[in-house]
Amino acid sequence: MQPYVYQRRQLVEPDWRRFPGWHDTTREQWESAQWQRAHCVKNINQLRTVLGDLVDESFYTDLATDQAQHATMSMLVPPQMINTMVPDEITTDTLYADPVRRYMLPVASDRLTDWPSHPYATRDSLHEHDMWVAEGLTHRYPTKVLAELLSTCPQYCGHCTRMDLVGNSTPTVDKLRLTRKPADRYDAMITYLRAHPGVRDVVVSGGDVANVPWKHLESFLMRLLDIETVRDIRLATKALMGLPQHWLQPDVVEGLERVARTAARRGVNLAIHTHVNHAQSLTPLVARAAQTALEVGVRDVRNQGVLMRGVNATAADLLDLCFALQGEAGILPYYFYMCDMIPNAEHWRVAVWQAQQLQHDIMGYLPGYATPRIVCDVPFVGKRWVHMVTEYDRERGITYWTKNYRTSIEDSSMDLDRSYPYYDPIDTLPESGAEWWRKEHAE
Repeated sequence: MQPYVYQRRQLVEPDWRRFPGWHDTTREQWESAQWQRAHCVKNINQLRTVLGDLVDESFYTDLATDQAQHATMSMLVPPQMINTMVPDEITTDTLYADPVRRYMLPVASDRLTDWPSHPYATRDSLHEHDMWVAEGLTHRYPTKVLAELLSTCPQYCGHCTRMDLVGNSTPTVDKLRLTRKPADRYDAMITYLRAHPGVRDVVVSGGDVANVPWKHLESFLMRLLDIETVRDIRLATKALMGLPQHWLQPDVVEGLERVARTAARRGVNLAIHTHVNHAQSLTPLVARAAQTALEVGVRDVRNQGVLMRGVNATAADLLDLCFALQGEAGILPYYFYMCDMIPNAEHWRVAVWQAQQLQHDIMGYLPGYATPRIVCDVPFVGKRWVHMVTEYDRERGITYWTKNYRTSIEDSSMDLDRSYPYYDPIDTLPESGAEWWRKEHAE
């Protein structure tokens, strides 16, 4: 018997009518992007309407406590995503245990009590705002930029790395705001890219590009395609999974085909990057949205998941997800990021040694081109394969990393030989290591 036994599982759209709030919802309604957006769950009362008496009041109390005291993201969950939680019998216990619920509807009892946040956790843990060269345009790598076109999504993940900017403010986080008009912001981005021919790769993100009105998104993409030095464009959208109905709308499909054909004529690689964290989230609608994008000329649809305890941090969960992505949905497994060091995220984060073990354990099962790389996004460094550690203090959970380039906030005097620290969750350390942190950060 092998440590993991592959078994093909065809995708299934769970029956949304099992939820009391949607018992009379038609397929036509369900497959409408407008209906999905109009029926997103934004608060506990709306969730209670959907779930009815399927779960105990204690769950709602737990959720309310988290929203008031811990949550860094406001609640926003499309019906499509709620429908992939507990695809079978919904009870209080099964909802608590559900991996999709654990990151989309976190509750207070999920969080760690001793170390809910790492002492070095920060709101903008990757310093993307510090590296803005125009509002919303992060120049972090020599040849690549991140263009944040807006600060909203169709769905808000509890672990969002851009929790400093994205979504509504919460009782614990007063969010940063984009201040310029969208047209002025886009103009400034295009101006910067024209003036910096060394940038060849643009990740168009937010937020989620599915929330940009299509005519504005298409206009921005066509302007990018007019810049001869831009050779790669990647559209970042969790909504391909969370709201596939958006990407199946005729006007979006037709517009995406126009952009894809223009990119192909100009030799530019156009890809979609989505964000799926568990196999449950993949349904026939998601596969149809991905296949449609490929059919109209998008070169690749790739997945960048986040590695999280309680969600997918086992070899079996990762392999189940990757086989469903690659074999059933036509989405290429690409990266799994270690969850970033934002506040109140320690219950999700894994230690570097655990990520290394997971990378080891998934090797040999998937096709080589579909075997994802597990990466650590190290502040001031960037993505690093988890085995690229220069030094590792396992007792205190401190890793050290190096890089061979400078960011936009570092000048030529910055020594490329220096190393940068990253920190494991303290609850994963031996007692001697945890005691060191307690003494180091005693009040």
